[in-house]
This record gives sequence, structure tokens and C-alpha cells, in this order.
Amino acid sequence: MKKYDTIFLDRDGTLNPDSGYINDLNHFKFYPFTLDALKKLSKICNGFCIVTNQSGIGRGLIKQEKLDEIHNYIRSEFKKHQIKLFDIYVCPDHPDHATTNRKPETGMFEDASIEYKIDLKSSLMIGDAGSDIEAGAKLEMDTMLVLTGKGPETLQNLNNVKPSIVVENLQVGAELIAS
Repeated sequence: MKKYDTIFLDRDGTLNPDSGYINDLNHFKFYPFTLDALKKLSKICNGFCIVTNQSGIGRGLIKQEKLDEIHNYIRSEFKKHQIKLFDIYVCPDHPDHATTNRKPETGMFEDASIEYKIDLKSSLMIGDAGSDIEAGAKLEMDTMLVLTGKGPETLQNLNNVKPSIVVENLQVGAELIAS
């Protein structure tokens, strides 16, 4: 069983159903398997970072205080289940005005690496979108594509970047790599 420094997680479509721009805590819920899967994965890493593009902020569809409520809830659930979450990194950029923080660019990962002294090449990126896999690959991480959220569409449209592992969902991925 491989041990990772940090496991980076996409949010929408990976940890929770992606119903579009989730702009209220009442519209957010984890997949039923998410927290159990993260507990399994926590045995093979030092902790987790969530890296999420939230262009709904840049588009004016999500208010910052509502996003903060959702992320405070996520932090409290990780803590309640004794899952070590280093931080949640958010890129609010509109795709038309993207900075180097917007996945598939690597700014959020680099910030986490500096802040938490993370060895990115010894880390894993888990997500459902091509931008997740591409960002991880740019940093020479192992990558896992989950077939929840945009996963099936992503699998059909992968270009030059191939994920290290493709799994049905986070639970199956956790069982595969943490057993």
C-alpha cells in the first residue's frame, strides 16, 4: 500500500453531488460514502486539502458568505469524523479571467505546499474533471478520476493526460488504494 504525503480533493462531483452552482448550505450534501471513504484514505496520508474552482463567485451566482458557510460545514464534518483537513483552497475566478489558481493551473496546490510543507510529487489528486487530473499531472502527482459528477464525461474526453487510476467513486477508490 502506497503512502501519500497529502491527498488533494476536488469538491463538487467528488465529495458531493454537483448540482450546478451550489450557493447555499441547504443545497450541499456529501455523497453517502464520502466520510467513510475519507476515513479509509486518512490511513495512507498525512492529511487532506480541498482544491476547488468556484467560478460561481466570479459569475455573481454565489455570495462569499454562503460559500464560507458551506466550507465551515465541511471543516466541522471533517473534524467531527476525525479526518485531518489542512485547508480548503478556493479559486473564485471566472474562466474568462482565470489566474494561475484556477485548475488546471497549479497555484492552489503550490500555495498549500508552501503553507503546509507538502511534497507535491508524493501526493495524490482525486477529482471528477479533466482540470483536476491535468493539475495533478503537471505537478507529477498520482491522479484518481472518480466517475461521479463530471467523471463519465471526463473519461470520454481525456486528451493527452491520463489518470493513474479510474474508479466508480471515492469509496471504491479508497477501498482499492487503502486496503
